[in-house]
Amino acid sequence: MPTLPWTTPNAPRPDAQVLVMASRLEVGSLRHSPRFFLKSLSAWRQVRSAPGAVGASLIAQPLKGVFWTLSAWEDRKALYTYAKTEPHYSIMTSLRAVTKTSTFVFWEVGADQLPIDWADAKNRIAEQQRLDAADK
Repeated sequence: MPTLPWTTPNAPRPDAQVLVMASRLEVGSLRHSPRFFLKSLSAWRQVRSAPGAVGASLIAQPLKGVFWTLSAWEDRKALYTYAKTEPHYSIMTSLRAVTKTSTFVFWEVGADQLPIDWADAKNRIAEQQRLDAADK
């Protein structure tokens, strides 16, 4: 299970509040895992130089077809700017058709709470999945 450890592209102000986003993405077929994995590495390289990115990590489980992202941003605008910037935008749109499920969660923390613990992020994703299932 390749894990790219937490990296801090831009150090936040110590007293800042930051936006955290965690996601779980699952491909519809394992034959899409290699492409998904390669594209996720490209997005990873982009986030490492993205304005407003204050931290990021990635867990790839290509043999299970599951990919987890965890990132922290100065604010929602910085996150959305990253999402709409190339190559992330094209990656996201091109992989949408092969993604079986995706779960995203957002919350705010003080910069002094970085880096975010993966166990916390996965618990929040699992809770969101339970809520989404209950709504169906």
